[in-house]
Amino acid sequence: MRVGIVVQEGYFGSAVSSIVDILTTAELVRPEIDPSIPALSVEVAAHRRRVSSTGGMTITASRTLRELDDFDLIVVPALGTITAADTVASIESRTGRAVVNALRAVDPRRSRFAAACTGVFPLAETGMLDGRHATTTWFLTTTFRRRYPSVSLDLDHMVVVDGPIITAGAAFAHIDLALAILRGVSAQLTQHVARMLLVDERPSQAAHVLYDHLQHDDPLVLAFERHVRRHLDETLDVSMVAQAIATSRRTLERRTRQVLGMSPLDIVHRLRVERASHLRRTTDLSTEAIAQRVGYANAETLRALERRALRKPSEAVPAGRPEIV
Repeated sequence: MRVGIVVQEGYFGSAVSSIVDILTTAELVRPEIDPSIPALSVEVAAHRRRVSSTGGMTITASRTLRELDDFDLIVVPALGTITAADTVASIESRTGRAVVNALRAVDPRRSRFAAACTGVFPLAETGMLDGRHATTTWFLTTTFRRRYPSVSLDLDHMVVVDGPIITAGAAFAHIDLALAILRGVSAQLTQHVARMLLVDERPSQAAHVLYDHLQHDDPLVLAFERHVRRHLDETLDVSMVAQAIATSRRTLERRTRQVLGMSPLDIVHRLRVERASHLRRTTDLSTEAIAQRVGYANAETLRALERRALRKPSEAVPAGRPEIV
């Protein structure tokens, strides 16, 4: 299998090196494990011969952006950006547009695609993720949803496979991405390489999502958040909260899902869990007392909801059923 890694100036160094190292290691041990497993080759393609990472490392490209057609799999690693503004600027730069156009020019019937972290943005920019499930780095999900509303984001898995496209979460999910690529070649070889390199798979990045990092400027959702924060220690009826901020529960449900990919109930639980975490760090209150401070009846309820809220968002509550928490 021929793998091409498409990089641009300022790429995230470990993103590329982790993919190259894992796939190269796999090729080195492949003949010993099973010589009938297809051979693996990895090349770098870029807009110029030598490209530097954010850390100052330089990589030499063996291909130009016009030479992607014969790769079986094309990988777009992290861009080396952290903020939403820098990520968008990178995509819209001259080099960024060249990368997007090069990806668009590849025949999807001939090659598969993979991306991780901010590298999912240029892949989404091509339109090939429209109508598909994907994941990206968790702290840029609001920007991603706003820019690519036709893509269904999934933070409950570190790696998401939808048809011929594989996407992975934040920066070090490139390791998980490389193993997912390798798994498509040979499960036996993947297990051997993972043991050799002591790689543990992380099935989800949702546990690392801090609500306050999901930035947005939607006035209705902001009004909901402000109201909930002021009344975290009380029993909250989502329909009554919607009424208090001059909207309907249905409209609130639709808006929070559109802006944050979360239901109002998800938001209430997440805000309560984060307040509880803050109180644990800054006070000597017992878990029982903290639970009451954030609106839960007892410590066990808080513990259960902490585990659930940080692992997987709640299912939407059917219309017409009151949301009281």
